[in-house]
Amino acid sequence: MSDAPNGLEFHCRLRYPSGFSLDAEFGAGNGVTALVGPSGSGKTTILQLIAGLLKPAVGRIDIGQHVLVDTASGICLPPEKRAIGLVFQEYRLFPHLSVADNLLYGSRRTARRRFDYRHLLDVLSLGPLVGRMPASLSGGEKQRVALGRAILREPDYLLLDEPLSALDQDLKSEISRYLETVVAEYHLPMLLVSHDQASVARLADTIIEVRQGKVRTLA
Repeated sequence: MSDAPNGLEFHCRLRYPSGFSLDAEFGAGNGVTALVGPSGSGKTTILQLIAGLLKPAVGRIDIGQHVLVDTASGICLPPEKRAIGLVFQEYRLFPHLSVADNLLYGSRRTARRRFDYRHLLDVLSLGPLVGRMPASLSGGEKQRVALGRAILREPDYLLLDEPLSALDQDLKSEISRYLETVVAEYHLPMLLVSHDQASVARLADTIIEVRQGKVRTLA
């Protein structure tokens, strides 16, 4: 289990009507933790439970001193009440908004002001893109915009669902460098999902394998 000030503690059970069951318990610290495993193993379900998009049958989720879920006490905070930055696999940028407006949408949803918008543009090399629309962006550019929007939400924890899976090898290396920069600049703990352990090995401080709804720490 994690004893870090903003560490994540996860203990949840969930069963789908299809018969798939998740029964997982792990701790994640202030660095980068990777959840790895094959498709359908429960990795994204774990992210959705932390973000509040799913509710466990039984469980508890804490980030530091903040209780997100405690089914025994009837606590289950809605997504907007959780200080979570979630980057979806398909990015989910607002197609009718410019890059600048997509980025600032995150900051409008919080009263915190730890992170400076102009500095973020420099960190993620987004300055030349601010006036463009999502339809004109490459996959790597969309990924950086989605990441920037999540950061500007001022989260306590960043969740990334398959951040490298849709990218070619050059873009994987590029996005990995940006993720390393984000960790160094913002000191945000990060939980990322991947089906490819090798692609996240250089990023992760801890690797947790997920198989058939169960977890075990690899490194």
